[in-house]
Amino acid sequence: MKKYALRIVLAVVLVGAGIIAGVNWPTTLEAESNAAVPGSADDPVVTKSYVDEQIAKAGSGSNGGGTTQPETGGASAKLEVVSVPNGKILIANEGTEVVVRSGKAVVYSTDANGIADLTDGKDLTNGKSITANHHILFPRAGRGITTDPSYKGSLTVLVRGSYVIQ
Repeated sequence: MKKYALRIVLAVVLVGAGIIAGVNWPTTLEAESNAAVPGSADDPVVTKSYVDEQIAKAGSGSNGGGTTQPETGGASAKLEVVSVPNGKILIANEGTEVVVRSGKAVVYSTDANGIADLTDGKDLTNGKSITANHHILFPRAGRGITTDPSYKGSLTVLVRGSYVIQ
């Protein structure tokens, strides 16, 4: 019985030593890996000021990246408060976003297509009412919003993008 117990203890010790040696011993795969070392020429460390500078360049469009100024109307990356007088039409350019804050607005479109109400997930066609505080996206230029014919006041809207009031 002692001999049997001694063999089991010896087997457990050898297996344990083998596992420890295998985990801690560097393999040829680790030695020959092509992983870039942080701070080397393959993986340089950059400073926060460099990253901020590159972001500022990308944001200002100085890298030749395709930002264009609108031909008419206002344009802003921030939301701009705009008042649309009764009877006038705010014509938005492609990609412009609008939120009607006060007044009763309806969709203006010269074709059968409309604008996207992102809040409800619906397409609003010409003459449809726009619910206040809904996020509206203009997928193409030439579409807009105007006051509801039964409404006598002006509209107050938030606009992000380029537009013209006609």
